[in-house]
Amino acid sequence: MSAPQLTAGPPPAAPDLARTAPQPAIQGRSRTNSSRLRALDGLRLLAALMVAAYHFGGRDGEISQAWGGSPADQFPTAAPLFAYGCLGVQIFFVISGFVICLSGWGRTLRAFVASRISRLYPAYWAAILLVTAVFALPWVAYKALPPSEVLTNLTMLQQPLGVDRVLGVCWTLWAEMRFYALFALCVILPGATRGRVVLFCAGWTLAAALAQTAHEPLLDTVLMPEYAPYFIGGIGLYLLHRYGARDPIAWAIVLVSWLIGQHYAVERLWHSASVDAFSYRSTTGIIAVITLGFALVAAVALGKLQWANWRWLTVAGALTYPFYLVHEHLGWVVVRALHHGAGLPSYATLPLTVGLMLLLAWVLHRFIERPLTPVLKRSIDPRR
Repeated sequence: MSAPQLTAGPPPAAPDLARTAPQPAIQGRSRTNSSRLRALDGLRLLAALMVAAYHFGGRDGEISQAWGGSPADQFPTAAPLFAYGCLGVQIFFVISGFVICLSGWGRTLRAFVASRISRLYPAYWAAILLVTAVFALPWVAYKALPPSEVLTNLTMLQQPLGVDRVLGVCWTLWAEMRFYALFALCVILPGATRGRVVLFCAGWTLAAALAQTAHEPLLDTVLMPEYAPYFIGGIGLYLLHRYGARDPIAWAIVLVSWLIGQHYAVERLWHSASVDAFSYRSTTGIIAVITLGFALVAAVALGKLQWANWRWLTVAGALTYPFYLVHEHLGWVVVRALHHGAGLPSYATLPLTVGLMLLLAWVLHRFIERPLTPVLKRSIDPRR
């Protein structure tokens, strides 16, 4: 993506929302219920599928080698729409702001760190090793990184260290980690309160804007001006979820974040129409997708999606993170095998590839995440 966690990512690795959600009472009733949180899981999967559509059919690059030609030739009608899929990352970041505020409220710093590390790393380690092993096979056309760089990738700090990435999407995880660090230091460590969270949102928004004008690389790295509005917008939406829709300050946080977020999305992803460009995204289309992302998370926050109470959405949410990690690079291998090796048409290859990546995500979730996550969490925070 590109995540463009595009992870959007990443998709963020979320806790079991139905189990960890706080139960604040608003107007005599709970503002949190499993149906709303299942809808949020569904949005996470939707964002991941958007990113997958972008990686498989909305851009050039290595995927063109897999198809044997430009995806624009494989999907002449759909490719212009797939090009908007990279915005799934921004939607991921909005969801991440919501989820991290929800799951971190009332936790100690140690518990928060244990939760994040135990959710991020097991599937990530497995994906790093799996992609490296597949790319090292002699009949696979893509080159594996040297062992030293693979080992460095296991830290998830390869980008600031200037090391090549094993997973293209892991740049969104670096953005997520910086958000977690800021939230932990400014909100979790002193203790989450409404006033402190509002101050955090206002301070980060202003500091990110100032960093943009300072042209100082360190400030850009820490404050992430182009991604901050999405995380902050998600936090504002959680305040609406927790304290109700009549909170003008929370609405102001969301509105300002949306205004700044659409600006950065257009600035980064729009270009004038050109025959040399793979695709053309209109400003209207970019703004519409960003707006839709904010609106859907707002619908979850305000309880407008209570009808989406299907249990399979919880499973979908659990598969989103491992799917996000493995789909791009291993998808290249599968597309090549199905399209060239088996001779399947592109419109059959695409859904089969996505289905196989979802199946692999289930395997990683069932045999890697489920057994290792609680062990890693207890090792960091034994009091749990």
